[in-house]
Amino acid sequence: MNAVLAGIQERANNASPLGAKLKFKMGDNAILIDGTGEGNVVSTDDAAADCTVNISQDDFNAILKGELNPMGAFMSGKIKIEGDMGLAMKLQSLLG
Repeated sequence: MNAVLAGIQERANNASPLGAKLKFKMGDNAILIDGTGEGNVVSTDDAAADCTVNISQDDFNAILKGELNPMGAFMSGKIKIEGDMGLAMKLQSLLG
C-alpha cells in the first residue's frame, strides 16, 4: 500500500489541483486526494469525498504501472464510480 500511496502522491504533486476531493477505495484501504486547496494533498483518510472510485488493489496497481487503461477498466466494470462523474473524468490525466 505504501508504494501505491507514493505513486499517487508523485502524480498528484505534478497535476493541477482537482478542485474537489477524490477517494480511491480498495477494500478496507482508502486514498484521499484533497484538491480543494492550492495543490493536491494525498492521505489515507477514509473521509467524505465528491467522487469515490471503488477498485481492487491489483487493478489499481496495474493502472499505475500502465498495464491497465483507466477508461477500459471502467467500461469493463473493474472500476465503480460514486458521485461526481466529471471529477472521475479527470482521473485519466492524473493516472494515465
